[in-house]
Amino acid sequence: MVFKRVLGSLGVGGPVVDTILDREPVRPGGVVRGHVRLRGGASACDLEHLALELVAGVGARAGYGGEGHEDGVVFDRLRLGGGFRLDARRHRDIPFSVHLPWETPLTEVSGQPLGVVLGIRVELAAAGARGHDDPEPLIVRPLPVQEAVLGALGRLGFGLVAADLRLAHIAGTGQRLPFHQEIELTPAPQYLHDVNEITLTLLTGPDGMEVVLEADKRGGGSGDVQGRHTVRHEDHEGYEGHEGHEPYEGHEGFEQRDWTGEIDSWIRALIEARARYGRTSAAIARTAGIAGTAGVTAGTAAGAVGGGMVAAGLGDALRNLAGLDDPGLSGSEEENQG
Repeated sequence: MVFKRVLGSLGVGGPVVDTILDREPVRPGGVVRGHVRLRGGASACDLEHLALELVAGVGARAGYGGEGHEDGVVFDRLRLGGGFRLDARRHRDIPFSVHLPWETPLTEVSGQPLGVVLGIRVELAAAGARGHDDPEPLIVRPLPVQEAVLGALGRLGFGLVAADLRLAHIAGTGQRLPFHQEIELTPAPQYLHDVNEITLTLLTGPDGMEVVLEADKRGGGSGDVQGRHTVRHEDHEGYEGHEGHEPYEGHEGFEQRDWTGEIDSWIRALIEARARYGRTSAAIARTAGIAGTAGVTAGTAAGAVGGGMVAAGLGDALRNLAGLDDPGLSGSEEENQG
């Protein structure tokens, strides 16, 4: 890719930058490898600064904006160097390894794109000018524990319809990034009379994962209810995302956890919490003589910004995962917080 913005600021014949990624599958907490290829322009150029940025299209349907905009949020950064001269017509390759944050959102499930846009781009400063190239797309696939949750939802009959990134923090969680991923699910037949939609957020970390489920209110209106569940590792060895080692690699006993039964119990507890909230809200409204109720959550408050991004072709994604064995986390425990 040509570093067009910096080229324009330096004039015709400036340096050219290519970002070349190894196209191996990558997962949250894993490593993206590649190299930046620099080619000198018509004359020598002093490069003051060279960095890589991980960028997410948050709340955007297409394209990226600059840092701080919803459609181009920088969520990690790696300085590659600077303070050297790139001679005219000379080539220079700079290898890199970027560790993805554990909360990096997923871009595809079971081979189906979610419509989530992630990229890695170069920032270059030279001759007093600074700019970015166009992001090189990143493909991020689920961790085994994320596949386990999604596969169990597929076995229960849920359908995957959309995914979005929300520039907001889920209160009461250990969320570290400025945004989180929401996966929208159509309810399974056995829950249809209770909820219109279930929203799922998976916040992974080095010691486990937080599962956040939110049920909308049947009939619309405010009053969505949220439940949080934490899956933890007792053994921290073997899943750090360092070079040459994939996250969660080496764990055994995945099939011993009844994910389908466990998640079914989470959904039913969420529905019951929403029903209790609805009864309480109705009683308060009758007492106060008011018609509306404010949205609350079971055990925590949730902020949401922007609308959903409908991703085409997702109908089979959970059904495909549902055909897998039911993996879990060896030596893990689950804590209900709502």
